Amino acid sequence: MSELVLLCPGQGAQKAGMGKAWFDASGAAKTIFERADELLGDSLGLPLSTICFEDPNSEINQTNISQPAIYTCSIACWHGLRAEGLAGDIKATAGLSLGEYSALHLAGVFSFEEGLSLVARRGALMQEATEANPSTMVAVMGDDDAILKLCDDARGSDILVPANFNAPGQIVLSGSVVACKRAASLAGDAGLRATPLSVAGAFHSPFMQSAADAMAEALDAVTFNNPEIDVWSNVTGEYHDPEHIKERLVEQITGSVRWSQSSKAMASEYDGCDWHELAPSGVLRGLMRRIERTIKVIPHDEPTQDN
Repeated sequence: MSELVLLCPGQGAQKAGMGKAWFDASGAAKTIFERADELLGDSLGLPLSTICFEDPNSEINQTNISQPAIYTCSIACWHGLRAEGLAGDIKATAGLSLGEYSALHLAGVFSFEEGLSLVARRGALMQEATEANPSTMVAVMGDDDAILKLCDDARGSDILVPANFNAPGQIVLSGSVVACKRAASLAGDAGLRATPLSVAGAFHSPFMQSAADAMAEALDAVTFNNPEIDVWSNVTGEYHDPEHIKERLVEQITGSVRWSQSSKAMASEYDGCDWHELAPSGVLRGLMRRIERTIKVIPHDEPTQDN
């Protein structure tokens, strides 16, 4: 029986219609969406499944909505895959930012319900932080050292930090609106290409400190089990020390996501495993192509998708 590596998407992967094919095709996936609707009630204004499948009010990109939506979609996808007959033992799992909660649930650290509560709280806190302090992010492509120098040069007296090390030559900077605009303006002269992102605020930066502080209390209220499999940390780029998972999840909100580093290490350690990206999928497969082309990640936006 093959061994599996599961990759769990983070915020930015959301899209209207996500999870609908799984809901329609799989009773196991449908049960997860129904459970999420029951747990969240009317806290999002509409049932979570309605937002995922139809997004009638164009709200799916709101942080407080996209985070529980992606978490639910990923876990529904996994249950659908198992019911569909995907065989193999999970060897390791990792998630990009928010996706780390999906990964931890899959490793048995907490229940689906506990994870959904944590993710909903995280999304609400981060949404509040973005509304309190206008801020943004900019993706920069080019030489990594040159990007980090650009970050230093553009910071001035404002906040600007490397937020996401997505892949070699692709780093997202996060900070004040003026500092991000400055970075975008200076990028061309440094031989770099900058793309301002349409995001609610500066995630993985000091602007999220209020969310991190409050999230620490929410995490303290949940009892964590030791992971049953390897789960890789965004903060360290290595697999989690079971004794410090909660600390790393708090640090993750303001700290850098070292996806490129952890993916490179995972590609070496789990070579020979079957790699799968849970729904809503595609982003992490694309990043892996830039990180380590020998690893083929199979996306699962829909049942039986094997391209």
